Amino acid sequence: MGEYYEKKDLEDFENIGEYAPELGQKYFDYYDTTMKTGRLSEREKALIALVVATTQKCPYCIDAYTNQCLSLSISREEMMEAVHVGAAMTAGIVLAYSTQMRKIIKKKEM
Repeated sequence: MGEYYEKKDLEDFENIGEYAPELGQKYFDYYDTTMKTGRLSEREKALIALVVATTQKCPYCIDAYTNQCLSLSISREEMMEAVHVGAAMTAGIVLAYSTQMRKIIKKKEM
């Protein structure tokens, strides 16, 4: 039995529109437009994409964007610093959600 994540599957991503070609094309058009250099550089967008990939735990995207960052001469130290920003943000989000827990505790203690 194969692994859930198989590197070769990343090559099949271009076929995500196989059963809904119009929607697949709309996604790729949106993605291509979004990832073009604008006010943010290709380099900045690649780092953002890498951070999102790691915080969302997508092995396919981690693979793709690590390689894109390397092709753009982004250093491993820059990538790791960016990933730490994502980790800190994720931790902050989790802690912010503890507000709900604390509100329930306070209400029960009244």
